[in-house]
Amino acid sequence: MMAISRLTALLYGWIAIFALMLLSSFVLALFIRYTELSHSTLEWLTLGLGLFYLFVGGFLSGLKGKDKGWLLGALTGIGYSLFIFLYQLLAYDQMFSGEQWLFHGLFLLTAILGGIFGVNAQK
Repeated sequence: MMAISRLTALLYGWIAIFALMLLSSFVLALFIRYTELSHSTLEWLTLGLGLFYLFVGGFLSGLKGKDKGWLLGALTGIGYSLFIFLYQLLAYDQMFSGEQWLFHGLFLLTAILGGIFGVNAQK
């Protein structure tokens, strides 16, 4: 039974991440279309949003899972990175670059922190 509740917690985290990313993609597309947003600003903005969304996803996973927040956060981050890796590999036939490995390492750490905070938020 615990495995199902952990899987449900992970699904909450992953769905939250992808829903937030879908929403922010739409908003950023509007910003790009109607403002003079520079490439470097956009790069830092998307990195910051990605880190925030992974924290939120890890937080929700930890909150729903109720224990082992570090594990739920790690699985949330790994699942997200695996999805992005497979998408990039299958759609664009490209592996992660060194910079992308660094970013996804940061995403993983952020999701772990979110999971830890999520478990402790209910106490």
